[in-house]
Amino acid sequence: MVIGHEGVGMKRYGLVTGALVLALVTAFAAVEATGIPILTAPEPAMSRGGIAAALIGVGLLVGDVALPVPSSLVMLAHGAVFGVVLGALLSLVGTVGAALAGVWIGRRGERLLQVPAAERRRAEELLDRWGVVAVVATRPVPVVAEATAIMAGAAGASPLRVAGAAAAGGLPAAVMYALAGSLVVGAVSGAAVFVAVLALAATFWLVSTQRDDAPRLRRM
Repeated sequence: MVIGHEGVGMKRYGLVTGALVLALVTAFAAVEATGIPILTAPEPAMSRGGIAAALIGVGLLVGDVALPVPSSLVMLAHGAVFGVVLGALLSLVGTVGAALAGVWIGRRGERLLQVPAAERRRAEELLDRWGVVAVVATRPVPVVAEATAIMAGAAGASPLRVAGAAAAGGLPAAVMYALAGSLVVGAVSGAAVFVAVLALAATFWLVSTQRDDAPRLRRM
């Protein structure tokens, strides 16, 4: 009976998360159809390097929370233009910024959910238990990463802890893409990095969900 009650209690959050993913995919497809150059091929805008390129790259990654930004191409460009260390750092800043933007959006939209107090408490309990794992594991996953950050914000997640989890989840991808970009690899190698990052995220999820001492998102 308790399990059934909890399942019903989380139904609204589950439906909202599914609707959010669908909305993001639809919005991405709509913007993609417009063919805006910087959103389809950001490399030319970043090729000259300097502060402007850094700001463009980080800005695009932060904007990925709501726009169809080819984040892998941006991260590869960071590596090609700025090298492994600085390129990875810029990508990591953009990744964490996107997660924080998602939390901000979630907090602003929480009122629209009209979630009952009991259901919200249950969501907070799950956030406390699995929030770090979810944010870390989904950070490299397009669309799902944005939806996770937004729903974490709606459930009352601490921005500081989300930032830490996003940094942990985004670091491997930032380093791997920066390294690939610095070596001027082709699209095939970039795709291989993407697959490797997803495999790493899936492994982390599987291992972490089997542990009883997974890190918390809301408590010390």
